[in-house]
Amino acid sequence: MDKIVVRGGAPLHGHVRVSGSKNAALPVLVSSLLVGGKTTFRNVPGLMDIHSILSLLSELGADVTRSADAVTIDATTISCVEAPYDLVRKMRASILVLGPLVARMGRAKVSMPGGCAIGDRPIDLHLKGLEAMGAAITLEHGYVEAVAKRLKGARIVFDTVSVGATENLMMAATLADGVTILSNAAREPEIIALADVLNAMGAKVKGAGTPEITITGVTDLTPTDTEIIPDRIEAGTFMVAAAMTGGDVVVEACAPEHMEHTLSKLEEVGATLEVGERSVRVIGPKTIKSVDIRTAPYPGFPTDMQAQFMAMLTRAEGASVIHETIFENRFIHVSELKRMGADIVLKGNDVATVKGVKELSGAQVMASDLRASASLILSGLVAKGETVVNRVYHLDRGYENIETKLRGLGATIERVKE
Repeated sequence: MDKIVVRGGAPLHGHVRVSGSKNAALPVLVSSLLVGGKTTFRNVPGLMDIHSILSLLSELGADVTRSADAVTIDATTISCVEAPYDLVRKMRASILVLGPLVARMGRAKVSMPGGCAIGDRPIDLHLKGLEAMGAAITLEHGYVEAVAKRLKGARIVFDTVSVGATENLMMAATLADGVTILSNAAREPEIIALADVLNAMGAKVKGAGTPEITITGVTDLTPTDTEIIPDRIEAGTFMVAAAMTGGDVVVEACAPEHMEHTLSKLEEVGATLEVGERSVRVIGPKTIKSVDIRTAPYPGFPTDMQAQFMAMLTRAEGASVIHETIFENRFIHVSELKRMGADIVLKGNDVATVKGVKELSGAQVMASDLRASASLILSGLVAKGETVVNRVYHLDRGYENIETKLRGLGATIERVKE
């Protein structure tokens, strides 16, 4: 199993280019199931999760061709409507095939999903929405089965904001009979990106990016050619790396308009930002200031940036308080940061007080999930001595060649294969 070895102490300098968004690419690639013909997606990142979803689409009968960062999917013929355990267990986003399959094929059978161990993320909102649209749902032997001759439009009010449920039901509704309204819908840029792709295919989706999305069903969709939006979490991770090392880095090919809370908090810790149309230059402060953070659904502070900011705040002047409101087990990385000398006190599962320390010390640490992996690498960049981050297969689910990109900025970092 690979590990990442980091030797800290060097401020980062230079330019780094952000890859396409994993969280946008996954549902957009799945949307190809709604279409007969060849759909092409560009700026697709080379990640383990992308490989997993493409393998699943192939398993269902789609013809998948990849060349560099472009993927072409021809789902004219779907030979199977069952997503098996061996593929779905690797990634939670696999549940997104449920809506498109039942919408186009009239039936879908999908294994209960897997993914990072960062708390309970039930799929009940997906299932309640499909039931409201007329699907018969059964749960048996670890599988979800949905059957509907044709889905019917419905008004669906989400009890809580859910990105996955919004995406799944938005895709399903494109081929439903009548109008579907999703209320209390997720507002993330990835939702807007999916709506844009669906509309390019001929769907009628309005209101994406607001709490209420209206989808008027059509009888069929047509192929399109589209580009995946930049990954705002990868961009934010490099910005935090620049700030906490006292460096000077230009993060290119990003979308600053998707990152307002991240940029605001970087300025609060003392970083100097030069924001362009598709780039952000980050100049790290001499002293990192403490800040308080509360994660929230978009447009609030992203839970996927919480661990990286915690890593930075271990070196801040004074104490910071972080409230995690999205996932109940997303402080698993705290014990590993403490192994490196961090001073962090937890109150329950959702509040962490981070007191800045003069110095972190390199250590052997274990990654517990995707963003925790990034936080441990960031800590290694400023720690004294050598940090070894084990179990980095989590990292490969969401960061494309992160060690190569950091090395290009002057970091002493390498991947060691075992």
